[in-house]
Order: sequence, then structure tokens, then C-alpha cells
Amino acid sequence: MTSTASAPTGSLAEQAYARLRRLICTAELEPGSVIVESELCEQLGMGRTPVREALRALASEHLIDVYPRRGMFVAGVDPRDLRAISEVRERLEPFAAALAAERRDDEDIAIIDDVLTDLAAIEGDDLDEHRSALMDLDERIHKCVYRATHNAYLEQNLDSYYTHALRIWYLGLTNVTHLQDAVLEHRELLEAIRDGDVERATTVMGKHIEGFEAEMRRAL
Repeated sequence: MTSTASAPTGSLAEQAYARLRRLICTAELEPGSVIVESELCEQLGMGRTPVREALRALASEHLIDVYPRRGMFVAGVDPRDLRAISEVRERLEPFAAALAAERRDDEDIAIIDDVLTDLAAIEGDDLDEHRSALMDLDERIHKCVYRATHNAYLEQNLDSYYTHALRIWYLGLTNVTHLQDAVLEHRELLEAIRDGDVERATTVMGKHIEGFEAEMRRAL
């Protein structure tokens, strides 16, 4: 079972966690590379305590491997894992979309409306060359859905699966065509959740996950 460990609490630890997670997901900290705590502290401009807390959380999510007497390393990435991750996401993501459509509250609707505004702002622009920014928006959308389920266990597990998939996606991202269109597909999903349309939210999420994962497998 995927770990349901939460990100560290406390503002500096949260910042360190978010920034290190980003560096790992985008391979700026390369898979297999040695983690040197002092260098990370200098890079992030933070003390050892928040960085150490962040590293502990990342290790619990299998993003960092810890070996006694050898040290810490950025976890490796195996593109072959994408199929296994996809099998889980194709089941859980539509379920999450259904729950979100049932349970979204006023705060969730406000967040969804903000994301829809941002999606409308990029429609018509050619942003396929800005793949990192598009993936940031894709992640924001999925986290919005996860949050709206109001199920902490589901949210944490889906976030973990998404993170591990994201690391693999970055390996083939330059080969993906029409990434912007794939991100814009979320508009119908978010509208269905906002409107409480469980059936439509389930169907749209299922099609999106299946299509995007297939595209990424081709790119890899």
C-alpha cells in the first residue's frame, strides 16, 4: 500500500519539502544522485532542521532512498513502472472525480473557478514549448480534485501516485505533442465537478487518464 505520510508541518519545513520535491520530480536532482544535506541547505537558504524534516518525508514517499552507512540518494526512475502506476490511477482517479462532484464545498468551487479562469487564459496561446509550466497547471488541477474528495487517505495516495508518474513523464516530456490540449481537457472535468455531475466527472476523468497515459507511454 502506498504510504499515507503527510508532508512536514511548519512553514519552513513545508517550503523545503515543496522545493525539494519539485527538484526531484523535474530531475534537477538527478535520479541516483547523492543527497548532501549541507549543499541542500545552502541551495535552499535554510537550516538543517527544515531540510532534514523534508528529507524524512520524501524518504517515506520513496522519492529518496536511505542506506545505512552509505547515505541518502535520489530514488531511481524506471519508465517500466508507468504501466503499473497507470493501472492504479485509471481506477482511482475517476473514483476521486466522482467523490469530488458529490462532496465539493464552497471553498472547493472557488478554487475550481480560479483554475478555470487560468485555463481560459491560456486557451488560444501556443504554450506547448512551455511544458514545465503546463505540467505545473496539470498538477494543480489534479490536486484540486483530490482535495475536493474530502478523503485524506485517498488524497494522499493519489498525490503519491501522481508524483511518481510525474517523475517518469519528465523523461519523455519533450516528445509529447499537443500537451496544451491535454491540459485544457480538464475544463470539462472541473465544470462537471463544480456542477455536481458525478457521471460526467467520472467519465471525463477516465478518458483523460487513459489517453494521457497512453501518450506518455508512446513518448517514452
